[in-house]
Amino acid sequence: MAKVFFKETDDLIDIRYDNVFKAVFTRNTPDSIGALSNLISAFIGHEVMVQNINANEPPIDNLLDRQIRFDISCKTENGELVNVEMSFNPDMFEPVRLEFYSGKLFTGQDIYGSTKNYNDLKEVFQIAILDKIRFFPDEQFFHTFEYYDSSNNISLGGKSKIITIELAKLEKIAESSITAMSIQERWAFYFQYLTDKSKRIKINKILEEEEGIAMASQVLINISKDEAERARLLSEYKYKLDMQSKLVTAERDGLQQGRLMERQDIARKLAEIGMSAEQIASIIES
Repeated sequence: MAKVFFKETDDLIDIRYDNVFKAVFTRNTPDSIGALSNLISAFIGHEVMVQNINANEPPIDNLLDRQIRFDISCKTENGELVNVEMSFNPDMFEPVRLEFYSGKLFTGQDIYGSTKNYNDLKEVFQIAILDKIRFFPDEQFFHTFEYYDSSNNISLGGKSKIITIELAKLEKIAESSITAMSIQERWAFYFQYLTDKSKRIKINKILEEEEGIAMASQVLINISKDEAERARLLSEYKYKLDMQSKLVTAERDGLQQGRLMERQDIARKLAEIGMSAEQIASIIES
């Protein structure tokens, strides 16, 4: 493929937007498939090639469904099942959510029939790239979780794993040289700092050394230059933010209304026992 290079003036769409992430990694092109295969290989620890992709895109005519987080479900050439998600604004219940969906991914396999048993189950990987929030108390940005006996530190040796990448923990890694970074760190740095023009030199160095990241960048460049596609993706993200903002505003208004009614109820009860208006106001305001 041709050399990919970002100029400081390039106006790129933020790949951390979940719909942009999906658009980059689910196209039926060699660059997109190669980038996704490289990304998954980097995080699960061995080389795989994506065989087929289920992009999980909600129907465009269903506005409520468009609030669903975009994720990428795929299968490798060895039959491993992988679900990859980018979450720009994750919720605090994210770890439990990941456990729930990794379980569904594992148990969704078909082993019915007289010729199959549990050994025919394939490995599954739930990969979540998380921004904004630190979920785990250590300083490690990359974790792989699996079932194990916490008292004796013995792994079950099962076939399901949850992998998390916390982009909010990259401050120290960002100060490292590219040559000192692992492949996981390079992918994480790329996601977190792609649109930071002060980091373009490091980003371009990564593109020189990592073909998979260069492939993802080529797809992103094509999207960024396609005005119609760019407008569609930004419109989807704007819709999501608008809906989120309305929900938060409604929740806050509800809380304020609830507090007002609670204060009114307290004031009424205090008045019934003979307190003066001054005494009631002092208690309510404290």
